[in-house]
Amino acid sequence: MAYAAIVDDEVNRRIMPEELCLPRRWHRFGSSRPNVSLQKARSWDEGVSSKFSTTSLQDIFKGKKVVIFGLPGAFTGVCSAQHVPSYKKNIDKFKAKGIDSVICVSVNDPYTMNGWAEKLEAKEAIEFYGDFDGKFHKSLELELDLNSALLGHRSTRWSAFVEDGKVKVLNVENVPSDFKVSGGE
Repeated sequence: MAYAAIVDDEVNRRIMPEELCLPRRWHRFGSSRPNVSLQKARSWDEGVSSKFSTTSLQDIFKGKKVVIFGLPGAFTGVCSAQHVPSYKKNIDKFKAKGIDSVICVSVNDPYTMNGWAEKLEAKEAIEFYGDFDGKFHKSLELELDLNSALLGHRSTRWSAFVEDGKVKVLNVENVPSDFKVSGGE
């Protein structure tokens, strides 16, 4: 099912209707549900020195305005060529609107996410997090079986605007190769 809505910024835009009936777990990110953590993109040495620390969703979202987007995988076609670049090129627009963080998350380890962020030269603009075991995406019902593409269980392609842990906008693509509603424009 595809969801698409945008925040009203004093332009004639559609506000997400309450009757959209998102899964209950989507209403708040920073609360006790989902009770999962993410892993900030980093080198192996940084992982060792941090004792393989994770970051709670509450730490990521509490008191902040965050644009977060999920995608099937690092170093994959649409993700590398379109999805991340769409956010990178619009980072100044997000900051001008008071967005504290723009975050990319994928079902990958944090070391792969780090290498990918560096290759895309996007690490300065976007925070990258790994969802190494897929629990984050599974808890939000955004898990996708991509075994047919030899990728295993991954994330669908999506984006959200989250304010102080509350999801204000959610956009979910119909299929992972689509790039219609989840971009940074």
